[in-house]
Amino acid sequence: MSTLSLRLPDSLHDAARTLAKREHASINQLIATAIAEKVSALMTEDYLVARAKRGSKRDFQRILSSVPDTEPDERDRL
Repeated sequence: MSTLSLRLPDSLHDAARTLAKREHASINQLIATAIAEKVSALMTEDYLVARAKRGSKRDFQRILSSVPDTEPDERDRL
């Protein structure tokens, strides 16, 4: 495990302290969780961009053209 010294504006530190208390967690846990969520979001974005590059508009249109043109089920209507 690593140690990190972090400088926060007083207002952000106060907000983190309040949220941590409300969540029955330490400020350390709150910040670690927040960083984990951000890392996860950025990694997901990278994955989706890479996955999209593998896609083919021609293949998408070919597959879409095989879907029958029918009215949606009653439960699927807006």
